[in-house]
Amino acid sequence: MTLWQGRLAGEMAGEVAELSVSVSFDSELAIDDIAGSKAHVRGLAKAGILSDEEASVLLEALGQVGAELASGIFVFLPTDEDVHTAVERRVTELAGDTGAKLHTGRSRNDQVATDLRLWSRRSLLEVAGEVVALQEVLLRRATEAGDAYLPGYTHMQRAQPVLLAHHLLAHGWALARDVDRLVATVERLDVSPLGAGALAGSSLPLDPDFVAEQLGFASRFENSLDAVSDRDFVAEALFDLALLGVHLSRMGEEMVLWSSEEWGFCTLADAYATGSSMLPQKKNPDVAELARGKTGRLVGHLTGMLTTLKGLPLAYNRDLQEDKEPLFDAVAQVRAVLRALAGLYATAEWHQERMQAAADGPTSAAVDLAELLVARGTPFRQAHALVAGLVRESIARHVPLVELVQAHPDLGDAGAQLLEPGVPVSRRTTPGGAGPVAVAEQVERFVRRLDVDRSRLEIHVQTLYASPVPDTAPGAGSAPGGAAAEHAAGHAPPPPRA
Repeated sequence: MTLWQGRLAGEMAGEVAELSVSVSFDSELAIDDIAGSKAHVRGLAKAGILSDEEASVLLEALGQVGAELASGIFVFLPTDEDVHTAVERRVTELAGDTGAKLHTGRSRNDQVATDLRLWSRRSLLEVAGEVVALQEVLLRRATEAGDAYLPGYTHMQRAQPVLLAHHLLAHGWALARDVDRLVATVERLDVSPLGAGALAGSSLPLDPDFVAEQLGFASRFENSLDAVSDRDFVAEALFDLALLGVHLSRMGEEMVLWSSEEWGFCTLADAYATGSSMLPQKKNPDVAELARGKTGRLVGHLTGMLTTLKGLPLAYNRDLQEDKEPLFDAVAQVRAVLRALAGLYATAEWHQERMQAAADGPTSAAVDLAELLVARGTPFRQAHALVAGLVRESIARHVPLVELVQAHPDLGDAGAQLLEPGVPVSRRTTPGGAGPVAVAEQVERFVRRLDVDRSRLEIHVQTLYASPVPDTAPGAGSAPGGAAAEHAAGHAPPPPRA
């Protein structure tokens, strides 16, 4: 049975069914569909369209369907085009003719838009929580790193020494921006489309503000055409996830390099590495490589979604069915990478001697030599040219740079002391810089930022899963629970770890 059987004669062609049936992936929205349907029933009862008795029958049936879905015993039939059809079909089986009233005043257009916003709101907060968990790992490893330092790179060439803690926290701050973006996207998508109908609302006395409150949305839609056609929030979420993936890819790329024998800056724990099917000696950084590789997939999802949206007129078009698979997959892939990278970074063994030997190269203090001259009154461009000339002479004549520096009348012993191991990194004193004092202050600021983000997420989660009203028809009793409570059962994201 289709939901439009009265308009079209005969059965849907098999080829059309194969093309359009979406239950294989949109069943991900099942719990959200139950929650949205319960809110819709309560709204119909409030408007007097359903009697209290009818509303109670439908709510009970929806509760049973929800339980069947949660326990895995719900049976999807070949005739179930999508999850919405499946839920309504089963409710009708349980509630009889009353079940045929479930879809009153509602279209699948506003129904699916509502379900997807509910799913996205919950899932993006879960992703943000796991980003914070990875940040906590980076903070712990940065704190443990102490005064260990390594080369900082530009153009993949050694540039200046930086504390290992500074390098790890650089990733932490990038991830903080990802948390910002995810939370901002959640706040923008926190709008209920329910009540927009197919595209123009309804002649029935529905109250979209009421059902928005039932579902814990911050507001309801302003324009019904926009409500059913808007997938900005999907594109935004995919962008947030793609850019997060880029940051995770950079972390993965780094660990591929650092764990190689050529670099030797770290050894990965066996639990976060793999071997070779042919080469007995191999220990491969597959976790880091997959973190890098998944990013192309995430960027592809974003590109595909934007391409789908760019040619659509108002209002709903079936093309929008293509919004779910990329979003569901992007969230799943990012969460898998976040968890795996958190374990990889938590268990990696740093090789401090190898890092510091690489950072203590004779040219690592070149800019310090130039700044010494600047402090003595030499214009920077002249100081830069002088030191660059000494470096070039050292390379051309195969003379240690320290000898040339010590012999130079403008540098002498003071200049030579700057070339001692560990000295250059200690001279980075500006706020936000890579030296010990600046990094100690940065750690404190990062701890405060994590505290703020944990609180932000906790507030959003508490708001999301607060149950504003009883899960009954208005005036039909006071049984506890509600649409938001329905969500909370087994679906609340874990709070970020302290």
